[in-house]
Amino acid sequence: MEWRDEGIVLSARTYGESGAILEVFTREHGRHLGLVRGGASRRLRGLLQPGNSLAVHWRARLADHLGTFTVEPLKPRAATLMEDPFALTGLSAASTMAGIIPEREEHPALFEAYQLLLDTMEDEDIWPAIFVRWEQGLLQELGFGLDLSRCAATGSRDDLVYISPKSGGAVSREAGEPYKDRLFRLPGFMIGAQAGDAGLADVAEGLRVTGHFLERHLFAPHDRHLPDARIRLAERVAKRAEAETTPNR
Repeated sequence: MEWRDEGIVLSARTYGESGAILEVFTREHGRHLGLVRGGASRRLRGLLQPGNSLAVHWRARLADHLGTFTVEPLKPRAATLMEDPFALTGLSAASTMAGIIPEREEHPALFEAYQLLLDTMEDEDIWPAIFVRWEQGLLQELGFGLDLSRCAATGSRDDLVYISPKSGGAVSREAGEPYKDRLFRLPGFMIGAQAGDAGLADVAEGLRVTGHFLERHLFAPHDRHLPDARIRLAERVAKRAEAETTPNR
């Protein structure tokens, strides 16, 4: 058994004296693991950093075996992103969240969106909103998409400003007003407004929304919680949003 594909590194851990178990998100073969011989060496260690795009060649005797990877660089991103603490926080969160994609399931649209997210991470005015949109896509791809096209209570497509934490559906201003303290606010960029127009307060609320549904549908059923890296990203965005709106004294 063998195949070739493009993959983005999610993680790599030392195996034995010199090998590494590589986890990649590939275009045509989904999230996949394999052994890289010599992966702990100085020559390959820098290549196997989260965020880097690789050409991967996987081989195994049987399809259900771990198998081995040989790798070649395609697009190195890690070194640049590691120089920016905020981008590094986002990269760590993105890598851990991609790790919940079921192994060996094909999700080419999600792969393309993930690639776009990483390619925008040098622009901190854009990537945090793209991160929220990617998590929306993750929920959609895994069968738990949010219905933000119409009001869950009235069916109206107008003046959608809230999200129900129970149904994941949008709620109009009029229908949601009596219950607004129990609803999420719906940031405009989650339903079509440009990501570049999203303020940090909107992004913070977007992360709160997607985090709620990701934990509820994908982590809690397995007695798990959102990864620490994802929690740190939400906290960092919230602090930045607060600093942005607090007048200088």
